Amino acid sequence: MKGYSSDKIRNIVLLGHQGSGKTTFLEAGLLNTKVISRLGKVEDGNTVSDYEKMEIEKGFTISQTIVPVEFNGIKLNFVDTPGFFDYAGEARAALSTGATAIIMVDASAGIQVGTEKAFDLVKEYNAPTFFVINKTDKGSVDDTVAAIQNQFGPACVTLDDREALEEAIAGSDEELMDAYFENGSLTDEQFAKGLGIGINSGDVMPILNCSSITGDGVADVLDALCKYVPAPTDYVTVTEDGEIKCDPNGDLVLYVFKTLADPFLGKISYAKVVSGTLKTGADVYNHRSEKAEKLGSVFFVRGKNQEMADSVPAGDFVALGKLQNTKTGDTLSAKAKPVTIPAINFPRPCYFLAVEAADKNEDEKMAQGLIKLMEEDPTFVLERNAETHQTLLGGQGDMQLNIIKAKLKDRYKVDVVAVPQKIAYRETIRGTSDVQGKHKKQSGGAGQYGDVLIRFSPSQEEGLEFSEELFGGSVPKNYVPAVEKGLLECMEKGPLAGCKVQNIKAVLYDGSYHEVDSNEVSFKIAASLAFKKGIVEANPVLLEPIMKLDITVPTDYVGDVIGGMASIRGTMLGQDQVGNNIVVHAEAPQSELFDYAIKLRQMTQARGSFELEFSRYDVLQPNLAEKVIAAYKKEQEEK
Repeated sequence: MKGYSSDKIRNIVLLGHQGSGKTTFLEAGLLNTKVISRLGKVEDGNTVSDYEKMEIEKGFTISQTIVPVEFNGIKLNFVDTPGFFDYAGEARAALSTGATAIIMVDASAGIQVGTEKAFDLVKEYNAPTFFVINKTDKGSVDDTVAAIQNQFGPACVTLDDREALEEAIAGSDEELMDAYFENGSLTDEQFAKGLGIGINSGDVMPILNCSSITGDGVADVLDALCKYVPAPTDYVTVTEDGEIKCDPNGDLVLYVFKTLADPFLGKISYAKVVSGTLKTGADVYNHRSEKAEKLGSVFFVRGKNQEMADSVPAGDFVALGKLQNTKTGDTLSAKAKPVTIPAINFPRPCYFLAVEAADKNEDEKMAQGLIKLMEEDPTFVLERNAETHQTLLGGQGDMQLNIIKAKLKDRYKVDVVAVPQKIAYRETIRGTSDVQGKHKKQSGGAGQYGDVLIRFSPSQEEGLEFSEELFGGSVPKNYVPAVEKGLLECMEKGPLAGCKVQNIKAVLYDGSYHEVDSNEVSFKIAASLAFKKGIVEANPVLLEPIMKLDITVPTDYVGDVIGGMASIRGTMLGQDQVGNNIVVHAEAPQSELFDYAIKLRQMTQARGSFELEFSRYDVLQPNLAEKVIAAYKKEQEEK
C-alpha cells in the first residue's frame, strides 16, 4: 500500500442488513485489483475482512475492519461493519469519521430491516450515501431500484439515467436549477459539478449494482466511487471549539474511532488523520486523559495485514500501536493546541446479564479481561451492583454478550457463566409504631445499659429522617449520635428480606441510662433493637425498582408494544411522534425487563429500540413479595 495524497483518498463505510454481501464485495474489489488471487468466502472463514477467530467461527462480521482497495490511482478506504443489530455501535464509530456511506442491498431479498436502519443512521450523521445493489445474479436490479426509490425517495437515482439525475442534481444548487429550467438540460461540466454537490449534501443518492460472486459490475462500482465519493478535503470536521479543514499542512490532529485489544500484539487504535501529516515518532497529547502519547508504531492495515507507514497525510486512515492512555473517541493533538472532537454517540445498554467466573478464584481475572474487552467494544458495560453484589454485563442484546463471554474464554482463559439476576429490592413501612429498645448486660466488671423509646413512621425523605424530643435528661445528649448511628446501620438490612430500608422517620423521645454502665455502644445496640421491633410493627412492605422506558417504533408496531405492556406489568405514560416513528413512554418493574430487548426485537421485527433509566421505587405486589421473602428465608437457612 503506497502513500496517497489527501485528494486521492476516499473513505467509505459499508452498511447493510446481515448477509447483504458487504464482506464479499470487498473480496471482489481486492480480486479485481489483483491483491488476492481468489475470492474468499465468509462461510469458509478465509476473507480479508473477517479475520478474527470469533468471526471465522461464527461466520459473520463482529467488529469494523479497514480494507483499502486501490483503483485507478485512488485509495478507497473501506470500513466493513457488522450487519447484526447488536453491533450498531461499530457503524456509528465508523461514520463519526465523516466518511461516505454505502448501503448494500441484496437483490434477492430487497429492502430489509438492516437497510432501513442503515438509512436512518446515515441521515442521523448527514453522510453522503450510495446504494449498491449486490447479488444481481440472484435477483432483479429493476425491482430493487424501484423498491429503493419507493422506500427512500426520489433522491435515489441510477447513474445511467441522465434525465432523472439532471433533475435531481439541479435541485441541489440554485445556479444549476436556473440553468436547467432555462436550457432544459445541463452541460457535462454543470452535470459533474452538480452531481458532486448533490451527493455531498445528500440531495442525490446514487444507486449502483454488481454481483460480488461473479464479478460483474464490480469495476464499474469502484470506478463510480473513485469519481463521485467526496474526498476528505471536501469535509470539515466539527470540534467542540470550531471546525478543522482537512489540510495536510495544518496542525496535526488525530481522531481515534476504533480500538482493538489484541492479546498478542497489544492494543491497536484505528485513527483518522484529521489535519496535518502524521510521521512516525510524532509526539501528541490526549486532553481527555491529560497524558502524552508517542506514536512510535504507525502502520496501514488491510484486514489483519499491516504495513509500516512513515508519513500519512490528512484524510487517511491509519493504525497506531500500543497507545497507553487513549481510547475510542479520543482526539490527539499538540499539547499547546488542544482539540476535542465530540464523543461518539454510542447506544446505551438495554440488555443486562449477571455473570460470575466458573472458578471463584478467577473473579479478578474475569474483571480484568472484561475491562480490556470494553476498550474494544464501548457499547457494553461492566457494572458491580453494590446491593446485590453481582457483576452485570450490559449491552445491546444476547448475541453481543454471548460473544463477549466467548472472547473472554478464548483470549483470557476465563470461563464465565450466567446466573439469575437479582433485584435490589428495598423495604419501608406504611404504618407507625412506638417501641422500646433496651439493652442491659452484666457479666462481671463494667456492664452495659442503654434504653430508648422511639416512634417510627413513614418519611418523605429517601433515607432516615432522625430527630429527638428528649426532656429531663432521660437520655444524655452525648448518646444521641450513637442512637442515630445504630439506626443508620440497621437501615442497611431490613427484617423482611435483608434489603436496604428507606423512607423512615424515627423520633427518639424518651429512655433511661445508667451512670456507670451506659456508653455509646450500649445505646447503639438499644437503637438497633428498637429498629428491628419498630419496623416489624409498622406494616413493613417490599419495594421494587420501577424503570422508565422510551420505546421507539414505527407506527405499525405501536399497537403491539402497547398490547404487550400487560405482560411486563407496564404502565403507559404517553407517546410522541418523532420523524416517521412513535416514541412510547412507559414504566415497568425492573424484574420484568431483563429480556425486554429480545422481546421487543421479536415484536417489531428488529425495528424497535428503547432506552431505560431508573424512575423510582414502588410497593411490590403481596403475592410477589411473599416469594421474595420466602426465597430470602430459605437462603438464610441454608447458610
